[in-house]
Formats: sequence, structure tokens, C-alpha cells
Amino acid sequence: MKSSKPSASKVVRILAKTYPDAHCALRHENALQLLAATILSAQCTDVRVNLVTKELFKACPTARHYAEAEIADLERIIRSTGFFRNKARSLKGMGMFLVEHFGGEVPQTVEDLLQLPGVARKTANVVLGTWFGKAEGVVVDTHVQRLSRLLGLTKEDDPKKIERDLMAALARSEWIDFSHRMIAHGRAVCIARRPKCGECALASCCPSARTIS
Repeated sequence: MKSSKPSASKVVRILAKTYPDAHCALRHENALQLLAATILSAQCTDVRVNLVTKELFKACPTARHYAEAEIADLERIIRSTGFFRNKARSLKGMGMFLVEHFGGEVPQTVEDLLQLPGVARKTANVVLGTWFGKAEGVVVDTHVQRLSRLLGLTKEDDPKKIERDLMAALARSEWIDFSHRMIAHGRAVCIARRPKCGECALASCCPSARTIS
């Protein structure tokens, strides 16, 4: 008999056992690269972002390079990520703000990161958690949003409210790894249009799992 609402701790245990090595799929070697890649990841796959950033990181190794880059050059490099005009403006604006206010370095607080163009809570949490190891929130991407609702961990639709519910339900020490593991599960098993409930380690405690005959 499946629980109508699984405990967050049980979900955490199962995910940890199933995806012990889950990590951020965006390739990066420093905080600035991760920040730029996460900005590009909006409405785009990590695979596509990783292809694009090979050239982007060579063209813009520092915040000043983003600040001084021509918008047209940025647009050309990142065109295939979608919404490239807005993203190009965000990248240039991000570089300008970092140079002007933070000495070209990526800040390490949510409040400071949220001042940067193109940065919302998801991006801030990715950078702080993945690069700096600071658990200041829970990354809520499309996978985490969808799976959290399916598992009954939240009834909310708004990512900010979902994050609030997850922060309340999870131990702070789990905030960073939980998102990585939920994303891995969403990509490998709980696929939006064709969920593999028969292969799902969470099926026994998922109120949304399809009945297996």
C-alpha cells in the first residue's frame, strides 16, 4: 500500500541510495563559468549549454570580458540556447555588475547574486550550492518542481513556494544533494511524458505512481 504522502526523509534516503554520485551536469571550472552556464540553462538543456559554453568560456574567461563583449558576438555564440537576445544582455549586464560592484568576482550571498541581471533564486542556489558548498536554498528547476508535486512534497505551482515547502521539509544538510538527485531521477526514470514507474525506486511511496499490474 502506497503512502498518500511520503515522508521527505524516506524520499531523501531512497534518492541517496539510488543516485549517490549525482552532481550538477553543467560543465564549469569556476564560479563565473557556472554562473554563466546557469543563466544560459533557462529553457534549454544542459547538453546544449555545455556545447555552447566551450566557445563562450574561451571568449569570456573573466567578468570584464563579458562586460566589454559586443552583444552581437554574445548572441552569435549562444544563439542555439534560445532566448539568446535576452540571455546575451544578461551575460553582458552580469559582467558589468560584477566588475563595478564586486571586483569582477562572483559574490557568495543570495542577496548579492540576485542583484545580477539574469539571476533569480534558482541560479543563485545553483552557484552557492554547487560551487561554494553553501546551502542557502533548494534549487527548483522543472524536474524538481514536477517531481515534488508528484511525490506530494508540495501542492504549490510557484517555484518560490515549492522551495519554501522543501526547505521546511528537508534537513538543511540535504538541500544541495536533494536537487541534484531529483534532477537525475527526473531525467533517467520519472520522465515527464513516459515515466518508468515499474523501474522507479520511489514508486512504493509515490502517490502518483501508476499501478503496476
